[in-house]
Amino acid sequence: MRIRPWTPAAVIAFAGAVEVYGQGIAVTNPLAGNGEAVRDGTAIYEARCAACHGPSAKGSSGGCDLTGLWTEGGADELLFQTIRRGIPDTLKPHSFGPDKEVWAILAYLSTLDEGPEQILPASDAASGERLFWASCGVCHSVNGRGGQLGPDLSRVGSRRSPSALAHKIRYASSYIASIYRGGYVIEGYQPVTLVISSGQRIRAVKKNEDAFSVQIMDANGRIQGYRKADLDDYHNDDTSLMPDFGPDRLPDPDLKNLVAYLVTLRAEPRTGAE
Repeated sequence: MRIRPWTPAAVIAFAGAVEVYGQGIAVTNPLAGNGEAVRDGTAIYEARCAACHGPSAKGSSGGCDLTGLWTEGGADELLFQTIRRGIPDTLKPHSFGPDKEVWAILAYLSTLDEGPEQILPASDAASGERLFWASCGVCHSVNGRGGQLGPDLSRVGSRRSPSALAHKIRYASSYIASIYRGGYVIEGYQPVTLVISSGQRIRAVKKNEDAFSVQIMDANGRIQGYRKADLDDYHNDDTSLMPDFGPDRLPDPDLKNLVAYLVTLRAEPRTGAE
């Protein structure tokens, strides 16, 4: 892939954006609307991002939809840092590409954002809440209510975009990968399989481990400990205990309602002097 030289105007704009870093000034994409940058960003996206996020950035099993990043609340500087640093507890790696290439990718993606009508379709958060407690609350908790097998979701709406939430529900296991393949998993939720001396196979999430023992939470929410020497088998899994909720299990309208509820789960605003 050959990236074309930039015009002097583009270089000056880019240099200006770099200069304000570290000065507390909100940084905007210096290449937004620049035709050359959009073309270069398209080529870079196809080479580096499309394998996970799809050729049209509408998402696939490996990555979420990127066509509504700004409509979903993204800002240029935050999105730049997301590409540069990656996303903790996900398979999104950090990028070593030059800043100008990251801005070029964002210049391209911004052309795909067509506004709320496309990205945030009509949905019913109340129906989504009922669905959550019927299907998800046995493993996940919200504000002290629910199960402990999966992560607490009390503030998930502050940490994940609607597209990212929908992707995690559809493709839960895509967020779990062997550490030997560079994967990531939230600490305390690594899926594991144990086979005890009776031959019973136990799937669980790992809570703690040392050289001689492992502590798990089983599917019933019970904390248990085992000496490794007493196990017939013990290994990390690449498949999440959370199933992949495909359209056959969770139709699109129900998925939209569930996501609409999840995005309401946000950190409470601070009150008083702290």
